[in-house]
Amino acid sequence: MTNPAEELLDVVDEHDRVTGTATRGEVYRRGLTHRCVFVLVRDPAGRLFVHRRTDTKMFAPGVYDMFVGGVVGAGESYPGAAVREAEEELGVSGIEPRPLFKFLFRRDGLSWWCDVYEARWNGPVAPQESEVAWHAWLTPRELDARLARDEFVPDGIEAYRRYLEFRATLPPAGA
Repeated sequence: MTNPAEELLDVVDEHDRVTGTATRGEVYRRGLTHRCVFVLVRDPAGRLFVHRRTDTKMFAPGVYDMFVGGVVGAGESYPGAAVREAEEELGVSGIEPRPLFKFLFRRDGLSWWCDVYEARWNGPVAPQESEVAWHAWLTPRELDARLARDEFVPDGIEAYRRYLEFRATLPPAGA
């Protein structure tokens, strides 16, 4: 599909139950609740894949994100979308995102369910040029510095805040 605005999405309610379908363009115009996936990708050194979105993106063009991901297509599962989106944006195959948690994001008349994953990637990446304008593997400290000075997608900031809280509740490794 060449026009993302024509992509068909499931429209869902506040309990994430499908109530119908609509194009992405209509979903954004009308502020309909839909589904998205977020995949936080780490390399073996624990660095995070961070990128700047292209200026042609429908939502938050030209800003930074610490997740790869995107909308879940009509009839598509969250796990399937997580693999598809991560592989497309990173330009890889064989990634295995691990589900972490889900939440409803609402802001400025927009809302979507966010299913958050984490994945390890230990090889080269060839980011999709239509999605990724710049990328780097950053340490958590380097990401914190960027968060303080650069504009990041609002849903990504919320997902990352929740991710840090989620990780803080896990038992220490080897416990």
